[in-house]
Amino acid sequence: MVIVDDEQLVRMALRLVIDGEPDLTVVAEAADGNAALAVVDEQRPDVVLMDVRMPGRDGLDTTRALLARPAPPRVLMLTTFDSDDLVLGALRAGALGFVLKDTPPPRILDAVRTVADGHPVLSPAATARVIAAATGPDSSHSRDRTREAARERLSVLTERERETARAVADGLGNAEIAERLRITVATVKAHTGSLFAKLGVENRVQIALLVRDAGDSTCRRATGRPSDIG
Repeated sequence: MVIVDDEQLVRMALRLVIDGEPDLTVVAEAADGNAALAVVDEQRPDVVLMDVRMPGRDGLDTTRALLARPAPPRVLMLTTFDSDDLVLGALRAGALGFVLKDTPPPRILDAVRTVADGHPVLSPAATARVIAAATGPDSSHSRDRTREAARERLSVLTERERETARAVADGLGNAEIAERLRITVATVKAHTGSLFAKLGVENRVQIALLVRDAGDSTCRRATGRPSDIG
């Protein structure tokens, strides 16, 4: 794991907590985004614990740069700030998790392990903000533009891929999606792979956010259609 934070005391405290665990190891630290890119290239960590706000290249831009590279690490955002823009910005950048710095150490460790396994994790406060942002009224011009942009990105999908994307947004796993759509798990995996490629996303959280941004009508659940087992 690599810890990226512009405050040395924060890096030291996190390192003490993480290195005390038998299954976790901090291989390097970085004080800013540019240093983080160099360290990740050198160390090839599984997980990057990333501060959001840093001088120079911030955590969101650094995360986007990391995830654009081959075989990128998984990113867990850690910050003192809790706002709609930061939470959604981190997830849209490709981070798998968002945890506040005042989170108790055991929960931070749990979040690190969850992200390392490839699963998303959000603090309760961050979860509440994502839900509020996803279900709130579309009153602003900015939200209108976000919805139109999301619908344009989703327009490249086939009908079955859209159904799969909607199921992902509903939080279903592969087996549950297969049951809902009456297809095999292998077919679900194939559709999910197509979603990653066509939408240019790195994880299922980003797929879910796109579906939410676009509105349910774009990826409406199909009913009574034949399966495509194969």
